[in-house]
Amino acid sequence: MRRRELLFGAFLATASPRTICAQQPDRLKRLGVLAPLHEDDPEWIARLSGLREGLEKQGWSEGRNIRIDTRYAPGGVQIDAQAEDLVRLRPDVLVGYSVGVVSALRRKSSTIPMVFAGVSDAVGTGLVAEVTRPGGNLTGFTTYEASIAGKWLTMLKEIAPYLTRAAVIANPRTSNYDYWLGSVQSLANAVALNLVPTPIETAADIERALADFARAPNGGLIVPPDATTNVHRALIVTLAARHRLPAVYGFRFIVRGGGLMSYGTDRVEEMRQVATYVDRILRGERPGDLPVQGPSKFETAVNVKTANALGLQVPPALLIASDEVVE
Repeated sequence: MRRRELLFGAFLATASPRTICAQQPDRLKRLGVLAPLHEDDPEWIARLSGLREGLEKQGWSEGRNIRIDTRYAPGGVQIDAQAEDLVRLRPDVLVGYSVGVVSALRRKSSTIPMVFAGVSDAVGTGLVAEVTRPGGNLTGFTTYEASIAGKWLTMLKEIAPYLTRAAVIANPRTSNYDYWLGSVQSLANAVALNLVPTPIETAADIERALADFARAPNGGLIVPPDATTNVHRALIVTLAARHRLPAVYGFRFIVRGGGLMSYGTDRVEEMRQVATYVDRILRGERPGDLPVQGPSKFETAVNVKTANALGLQVPPALLIASDEVVE
């Protein structure tokens, strides 16, 4: 034992500070995550679990070599304050979910590497210069594309052929509303639907807007992916049932909660993919060199119980095409 102590003392006396530091374990990496949902929202818990699973697969274990700091801005509430709080922690990488969240983080830092998710039209919103080589400090995963809008329209007409009107409900502050509205408008004539733009910001807005829309007959709802409508999804499902409005959503989990039907991507798998980019950046790659990736898999869900309550018959083709059927 004495001999080892003497040898170690001799090493400290002769080694340079750089050599000594090289022998020390790496410091804990820090990941900052800003979510547009409540901390106890089951959907966000599932997404965060997906991120952790992806990080574990890449060799990053929370508490061992990485720390995850999460902040919450449900529906955009206090989003700038939460973004500033995260940036103040000086994380190695930031993860932002939704256009509104990423924009808030970007306002607070143009240098911290960032991976985004839940974003539509990353170039059109000005988040990146181009998808193949985004440049700057951002890259990530877009979960939506304009063709999804066509699927929403056809699903509505397929399950309720009598529809002549469709309200497009989302918050322009927390989603790329113009992108969705433009995508739907370009295809609405083909299925003989008149669109009613319905921007909202609060629960009170949603109640008032749906009551007003339901005063005229033959109406349905299109609810694109949006942080605000996601936070108030139970309210929207309740109001759609009350006013007997067939609705199509961008989130599968809303159908499990009583929504009529949905078409979109797997958000948990998306967060696992986010983890691969976080890993690459932590290992030295620059976010601006990593291409923005689009969706590759889409899923359909339909709630037969909700359809029956609305007096609708689910077409056999829609049942066959569905990845999940809620009885």
